[in-house]
Amino acid sequence: MKLQIRDVSKKFGDQKVLEHVSMDLESGHIYCLMAPSGKGKTTLFRILMGLEDADAGSVTVFTQNAVRTAVSSIRISAVFQEDRLCEALSPVDNVLMTADSSMDRKKVCQELRKLLPEECLDRSVSTLSGGQKRRVAVCRALCAPFDLLILDEPFTGLDDGTRRQVLGYIQKKCAGKLTLLSTHQEEDIKALSGIRLSLP
Repeated sequence: MKLQIRDVSKKFGDQKVLEHVSMDLESGHIYCLMAPSGKGKTTLFRILMGLEDADAGSVTVFTQNAVRTAVSSIRISAVFQEDRLCEALSPVDNVLMTADSSMDRKKVCQELRKLLPEECLDRSVSTLSGGQKRRVAVCRALCAPFDLLILDEPFTGLDDGTRRQVLGYIQKKCAGKLTLLSTHQEEDIKALSGIRLSLP
């Protein structure tokens, strides 16, 4: 699959957030978008997810057979800047809500154990630390069926050890997929063998 972004622009009032953004993204790669805070990364992600309309430009998907289609026709999974978890539910139940149909409770637990201590799996999310919640959000996004994965600063609130853990998890789970994430750290790009992108 190929995602083609052409001359996408967006402004809020008089503030220009995105200006003539063009990119070509292909499955099998992890693309790492680096830009200072407030420079449009989240806005671009929201446009790709259909949560925001661009003022100008286009986003087009080409399937493996070179069939042209709209981005709204593909499956997108995401980690937002906010975790957006159901606080009253456990990590397991949060992941099960969006998990691929092939995943049962046992398989979800196996995935979560790669990122969380065993004792956290069946506690309500409201009792977890910020870093633990972030790991649940990452696991939920990566266990859902997707053609495009969008991760908006997925390493927020993680210490060095858990950051490395999550980096490894993303790299393994995203093999062969199209992944677009934002980060402020060059080290993350190296760890993911990612392709660095910037905004004009």
